[in-house]
Amino acid sequence: MANVDNTKSQMRKGMLEYCILLLLRHRPSYANDIISHLKQAEMIVVEGTLYPLLNRLKKDGWLKYEWQESTQGPPRKYYALTDEGEEALLQLDSSWNELANTVSILQQRFSVAALPPCPPTVAAPAEGMPRPAGITPTDAAEI
Repeated sequence: MANVDNTKSQMRKGMLEYCILLLLRHRPSYANDIISHLKQAEMIVVEGTLYPLLNRLKKDGWLKYEWQESTQGPPRKYYALTDEGEEALLQLDSSWNELANTVSILQQRFSVAALPPCPPTVAAPAEGMPRPAGITPTDAAEI
């Protein structure tokens, strides 16, 4: 299961950037708010993962931030999309729609329920073993 867990982890990491940009599309948010929204969407992210990603997105020019006073403690850093971030999000929206469509097609065509049943197979007898009565080599090849 380690390989499956690794694949699932890589899938989540690949989607995290897009999900953060989606959250920031309509309003600026601070890190704990982003974590909370992701958790509500059943994507668990910790601060140690989020902050480096927010910093990288800011460095890439996709995010900006401003400090805002809080009534419940120290000032908070609110992140928002830049114009470049908005454009990147539009491109990611398009890519996501293409990927989701492709996965949906593959799931429909190749799900267990969609596949025809496999014909039964008869294994060739091991060397030196007699063939079952009534089965010829031609019969075994056709089964």
